[in-house]
Amino acid sequence: MNYELKCRECGKSWGNQARSICDDCFSPLEVFYDYAALRGDFTREKISKGPANMWRYSALLPLPAGYQPTVPAGFTPLLSAPRLARQWGAKNLYLKNDAVCMPTLSFKDRVVAVALANARSFGFDTVACSSTGNLANSVAAQAARNGFHSWIFIPADLEPAKIVNTQVYGAKLVRINGSYDQVNRLCSQIADEHNWGFVNVNLRPYYAEGSKTVGYEIAEQLGWRLPDNVVVPMAGGSLITKIKKSFEELIDLGLVEAKPFRIFGAQATGCSPISTAVKAGQADIEPQKPSTIARSLAIGNPADGHYAIKTITKTGGWSEDVSDPEVVESMQMLAEAEGVFTETAGGVTVGCARKLYRQGRIKPEETTVLCITGNGLKTTDVLSGQYEAETPIAPKLSEFESYMSKTLNVPEAVGA
Repeated sequence: MNYELKCRECGKSWGNQARSICDDCFSPLEVFYDYAALRGDFTREKISKGPANMWRYSALLPLPAGYQPTVPAGFTPLLSAPRLARQWGAKNLYLKNDAVCMPTLSFKDRVVAVALANARSFGFDTVACSSTGNLANSVAAQAARNGFHSWIFIPADLEPAKIVNTQVYGAKLVRINGSYDQVNRLCSQIADEHNWGFVNVNLRPYYAEGSKTVGYEIAEQLGWRLPDNVVVPMAGGSLITKIKKSFEELIDLGLVEAKPFRIFGAQATGCSPISTAVKAGQADIEPQKPSTIARSLAIGNPADGHYAIKTITKTGGWSEDVSDPEVVESMQMLAEAEGVFTETAGGVTVGCARKLYRQGRIKPEETTVLCITGNGLKTTDVLSGQYEAETPIAPKLSEFESYMSKTLNVPEAVGA
């Protein structure tokens, strides 16, 4: 294998096994690669001949020898957003739309696919996770497809659509009266007692590497160029660090020209520990008690918070946050301008990006990508009361003409 686990801080090697913490210094583990050995296997030509999904980048993912993917996740559209850009006085604005990722309509399908590839090789027959929603959906679906048993642990107040979208796959769902951070602590304890593959506990280093495919795709879809800016929603903080890692790998392997890029973090004001730390110039986060409709981002003590801050500050980026009303407004703005229906996390990304443009932190002419990480069909509850139920009309032309006149506030036609 051309990869192994190493401690992020002390550098100790741990080979390849189901663990996420260094026993020597209690720091998190990360997958490190032998880039010299990979140079001939990770080229533009070989990538272009690969499948039209995330597995075209398999050479730089931690996959067991001979692994055969079962889920075509990834390679989601990179959409130009000209109408939204005009509203903001911007140019060169793009949406990386993982709201249509297979199989459960969020970027979590990428990370789960890599985690379960390793779960099988480590001998687990049961997989599990703690989740704020999207991860629950993806673990349940991919466990079913790959023949695993699955246990899913969630805060009790999760969106109804995400709960159903977990149960339908036959997963054992455990609702906890507590925050995500409390659910996650419980899962860490369960992982010590049961021989299960927890994708975001003992499989976390492998799981996190799946996020790199978002960055690879952005660069390839821009014609093997890096953008000037990427705006990324933050929950646990892993995605933002892996996009940076993917860009650096592409530069190191010669697939893209080296250039400065900035990464910006987006959070909901009601749960913004990373954003708060960045604005205060702090290197570490202070945990918060979540209170936001953006429940997929409601992690008050993010596992990768420290590294997310480093990613933002080292690239010259910034972090913003938006209120719940701004989240809903931004969801509607994106849908009406570009025909993309995002969940609340996407509303956070769009709302924060608008603030960053207004503040001058992102320049109008720069190439900027907004990461839309999940589908709006999962969080329709937040739009309750936003749209009135129209009164039905009779199937007559005269009825429609009258209705149209009232709707558009114009005089009715003579003889109508």
